[in-house]
Amino acid sequence: MSTSHILAIPYPAQGHVMPMMELAQKIAKQGLKVTFVNTDFVHNQVTNALSKNDDFGDGIHLVTIPDGLESWEDRKDLAKLTTAMHRVMPGKLKELIMNINGAEDDDKITCVIADVSVGWALEIADKLNIMPVAFWPAAAAQLAVFFSLPKLIENGIVKNDGNITEKQIIHLSPTMPPMSTETFAWACFSDLATRKICFEIWLAGNRYMKPAKWILCNSAHELESAAFTSFPEMLPIGPLSASNKLGDKQGSFWPEDSACLSWLDQQPASSVIYIAHGSFTVFDQTQFQELALGLELTNRPFLWVVRSDMINDTKDIYPKGFKERIGSRGKFVSWAPQVKVLRHPSVACFLSHCGWNSTIEGVSNGMPFLCWPYFADQLFNQTYICDVWKVGLRCDKNENGIITKCEIKNKLEQLLGDNNFKATAMNLKEKVVNSVSRDGCSTKNLMNFIKSL
Repeated sequence: MSTSHILAIPYPAQGHVMPMMELAQKIAKQGLKVTFVNTDFVHNQVTNALSKNDDFGDGIHLVTIPDGLESWEDRKDLAKLTTAMHRVMPGKLKELIMNINGAEDDDKITCVIADVSVGWALEIADKLNIMPVAFWPAAAAQLAVFFSLPKLIENGIVKNDGNITEKQIIHLSPTMPPMSTETFAWACFSDLATRKICFEIWLAGNRYMKPAKWILCNSAHELESAAFTSFPEMLPIGPLSASNKLGDKQGSFWPEDSACLSWLDQQPASSVIYIAHGSFTVFDQTQFQELALGLELTNRPFLWVVRSDMINDTKDIYPKGFKERIGSRGKFVSWAPQVKVLRHPSVACFLSHCGWNSTIEGVSNGMPFLCWPYFADQLFNQTYICDVWKVGLRCDKNENGIITKCEIKNKLEQLLGDNNFKATAMNLKEKVVNSVSRDGCSTKNLMNFIKSL
C-alpha cells in the first residue's frame, strides 16, 4: 500500500522557508513522505548553515530546482528574482513532479503544498490532477488582502497597476482592525518596477488559490479572530513554532551562534534587550549608529544580531569607542537561535522588525515589543502588536526620517517601566500556547488536514 507523498515548495526567502519546513516536519511525523523543494541557491545556504547535529527528520527528502539567476546575482532585488523565477521555476517544478510520478513504483506525489507567493505551483498541481493546498506563512490579515483585491480595485482604492489612489484607512471587514493603504505589502517599495511586480504576484496569487482544496495559515484564531471569522476559507494551524518544545529550527540561512545562550545565562532575569531585524533589513550608517548609541544610553545589557550584510558601508560601522564603552554589557552575533533566545529568562523585551515569524515567536514567549518595521507586511504587523494586542510600542522617526538615540532610549524605558506590557504579553502567550496544545483549535485543524491526506 502506497503512502501519501506530499511535495512542499516555499517562496525562496528565510521567512517563508522556515515555516514551510515546520509544517513539513509535522506532516512527516504522522508517517507521510514529504519532498521539500528549495531553489539551488537557498538549498546551499540552508545546508551550509546546518550544524553536524541538525536533522530535518525522517520522511523529508530535500530536492532543488534553479531560480533562474546566477549564483552571484543579488536575490534581494525582488523584481529581478521574481522575473527569473517565473521564467524558469514552473517548468522545472512540473518536470520534477512528472519524473517522480513517472517512476515504476507507488511513490507518486499525491498533494502539492505551495506558498501562496509561488501560487503557480498550485496551478501546476491542479492540471496534473494532484491535490493543490495553499500555505500562507504570514498574518491572516495579509491573506485577507489577497481575497479583497478585486473589490479594492473595483472600489478604486487600488489601481490596476497596484498604485494606491490616495492614502486612507480602510477595513477589509467591519470587525477587522483598520489598515492603512500605505501598509499594503507591495506599496512600501519606492522602486516602481519592484512595486508593480510584487503587486502582480498578489493579483496572480488570488487567481492561483481558487483550485486549492485547503488554505492553511500560520496563525491562530486567538491572534486574529476577526480575520478568520470574516474569511472562513482560511484555516489557522499555527503558530507552528509555538509547539516546538526544544526551540530547534531547521531552514535557517545563516549559522546560529549558540554561544550567546551562555552569555544570557550570566545576565540577571528580565534584564536583556534582544535586537534582531530579520534577514532583509538594511541600515545606512547614520541610523545604525543612532541605534547603537540608543542601546548605550539604556545602561542595560543587550544581545544584538548584526548580519554581515545589514549595512552598506562595512568600515567603522560602530560609533567611535562604542564597543570599548559597552564592554561585556553588549553581545553581538551574526545570527541567533531566536526561539531559544526568546525563551531565555534573562530576556526582557524584543526590539524587532516585526516580520511575522519573529512576531509570533515573540508572542509565543510572552515578549513585549519595541517595533521597528522595515517593509512589506511588517508595517501592518506593528498595528497588531501595538494597537490590537497592546504588547508593544512604536519607534517614531524624526523630521529627517531617523529613529534617534533618545527615541530608542525613551521608548525602551517606557516599555520596560510599565508592567502592563509584560502582563498583557503573558496573557496573550497563554492563549497562543493553548491554540497549539493537543486539544487546541490550531492543532485540531492541522490534524484534520493531515488525516485528509
